[in-house]
Amino acid sequence: MQLLNNKNAYRNQAKILVAVDCVIFGFDSQQLKLLLFKRKVAPLKGAWSLIGAFVEENLSLNDAAKQVVFDLTGLHNIFLEELQTYSNVDRDPGERVISVAHYSLIRIDDFDINSVEKYDAHWFNIDEIPELIIDHKQMVDDAILKIRKKTRYQPIGFELLPEGFTIPQLQILYECIYQKKLDDRNFRKKILSFDILTKTTQKDKSSSKKGAFLYKFNKEKFNSFISKGYNFEL
Repeated sequence: MQLLNNKNAYRNQAKILVAVDCVIFGFDSQQLKLLLFKRKVAPLKGAWSLIGAFVEENLSLNDAAKQVVFDLTGLHNIFLEELQTYSNVDRDPGERVISVAHYSLIRIDDFDINSVEKYDAHWFNIDEIPELIIDHKQMVDDAILKIRKKTRYQPIGFELLPEGFTIPQLQILYECIYQKKLDDRNFRKKILSFDILTKTTQKDKSSSKKGAFLYKFNKEKFNSFISKGYNFEL
């Protein structure tokens, strides 16, 4: 390794590829899902993989990840955040590649299904993920852990819900995130005690004639709640 302490520091250096791999989560009101595609290039052609791309010279890491997600889903202005860097020397059998993984949360009903199909991409339930190439399973596990931690202090779970949602829909989402069953009565009591939801006059009658009231997330109340030192622990 040559330190950057002289005018020749940039000369004769090995070229290393930089990629972004995107862990794209979606929610369909019942299941938390992961978007995967079959790799189209060798090595490991045909294996299940996260979607990614090499970073072009004119793009930042974040812009490169945004472009990947847009090309795959047709969506702008969605939750997208850098996860971490994966740099094991032999992680990619093709070349020396450093990957900076990002994770994204989208509402499945919002995305363009045609843009996904042309990449041979498919949604998998989070507990039914097939074997993935190289270190992509580690990226997925790290992203899930990151989401669980962030949901205590940021309302990122609401990125996966429609504008109007029922308490049971919200409970199902958080059960998927935490991968455990939550008590119905305790969940409703606790979530309403946070005073971060606004009850509407509309009802969802898809599961019963009586129906369930729809709620909307109140971001201002949530920020006030967090600023007082509380956390969104369920």
